[in-house]
Amino acid sequence: MDTGGLGGHPRGLTTLFFTEMWERFSYYGMRALLILFMVKTAADGGLGYDTKKAAAIYGTYTMSVYLLSILGGFIADNFIGARRSVLIGGIIIACGHFAMAFSAQSTFFAGLVLIALGTGLLKPNISTMVGSLYSPTDERRDAGFSIFYMGINIGAFLAPLVTGYLAQSTSWKAQLSSWGLDPVHSWHWGFAAAGVGMTFGLVMYVLQRERLAQVGHAPSIEPNHGRPWGKLALVALGSLALIAAMKASDQYPALVYVLFALQIAAILFFAFKPTIDSKRIAAILVFFFAAEIFWAIFEQTGSTISLFADKLTHNEIFGQSFPSSWWQSVNSIWVILLAPVFAFLWISLGSKQPSSPMKFVLGLLFVALSFVLMVPAAKLTAEGKVGPLWLVGLFFLQTVGEMLLSPVGLSTMTKLAPQRLLGMVMGIWFLAAALGNKLAGVLAGEFKSDNADQLATFFWHQALAVGVCTLVLFALVPWVKKLMGGVR
Repeated sequence: MDTGGLGGHPRGLTTLFFTEMWERFSYYGMRALLILFMVKTAADGGLGYDTKKAAAIYGTYTMSVYLLSILGGFIADNFIGARRSVLIGGIIIACGHFAMAFSAQSTFFAGLVLIALGTGLLKPNISTMVGSLYSPTDERRDAGFSIFYMGINIGAFLAPLVTGYLAQSTSWKAQLSSWGLDPVHSWHWGFAAAGVGMTFGLVMYVLQRERLAQVGHAPSIEPNHGRPWGKLALVALGSLALIAAMKASDQYPALVYVLFALQIAAILFFAFKPTIDSKRIAAILVFFFAAEIFWAIFEQTGSTISLFADKLTHNEIFGQSFPSSWWQSVNSIWVILLAPVFAFLWISLGSKQPSSPMKFVLGLLFVALSFVLMVPAAKLTAEGKVGPLWLVGLFFLQTVGEMLLSPVGLSTMTKLAPQRLLGMVMGIWFLAAALGNKLAGVLAGEFKSDNADQLATFFWHQALAVGVCTLVLFALVPWVKKLMGGVR
């Protein structure tokens, strides 16, 4: 058992910790600016889109980032292995961020495409390698994922502070003017900084690659069998078709309900098959459904909550104003504070800790409560901008829910997945985030900052819908535990 790393964990965890930290720096640094950049007028350096159009693009992009994880997982499982997938994915991501450093719509959208493709390769496979550092019965496993998750959030905390300052602060705009540069292009300095972050991550990964020598190998080719190029084409076409279908849901919302129905049908199909692997896949799909609902609320951080912070919140502390994009760091502050608490809690409780399905129930409950909190905040906007504590409270509740669901979900997927399908199952887990992100974008399109009563109703209806899902999942906990076949 490798215990030579951080806190008695495998040494490779430290390498993956820092690589993912810088990758998330790049992703969240850009995401903090994305919808604000799109809704700003051309005179202010933005694209001049209305909220609905910007939210739809935001949702499609963030959906694609996660949806392409299925393709990335398949490529790693069948062609190049997880280690090489992470390296190639990181290079593509960096190229995407640097493309967005140029002030043109063509390079902006090209950058979004490259980041989505690169993240599809990197994101599922770096998580797969974290799981591969531990045996399935290792009690350090959930704690290891919680530490890994803290690394993600250190990057996510630092990123908006850096990119938000470069994109929005008056002092940086003044500095650009003093250099003879146009300050309206300050947004693109923020996008470039995200690319620098990904480059740091790649350097860290290459320098410490020997720590990962035992995991993430490319699969061997069996005698008389080549690589599954035909299946690769099918997975690629299926991923593109799903992106196109969800993009079409902007015009045809009924497609979302069809998708939910198909998910329920898939759960029942696998649940009533006799094999243990089939029943565990049914359990995976239940977690998938719950995570999808969770992310539909949580991922409005970069859209609905970003706009609420920009238009309806006093963005100042101790009399000092700050860029509204800095709010995107608050969730990460809470994660950094709470991740060690949850890691300690799960180790202390050991076999007495709540089951994975019950942790998911609690995660949904807290994210629903976060939008309940925003109902009175929305009503108060009728009198003007609200104080910052409302958003601090929202981020606290959402982070508690996140710590109960996200790292636990990653760990549970690696335990439930058949070994031959590990990369694909991690891709399916990120598909839940993909569809949740798209739904978040659809919901954010209904955000209106000029009517307090409508805004309160907007938050209340979503909180109520998630509350109903929480009760349903709570009722299904015994059944889901049975489907898991002894896996906690």
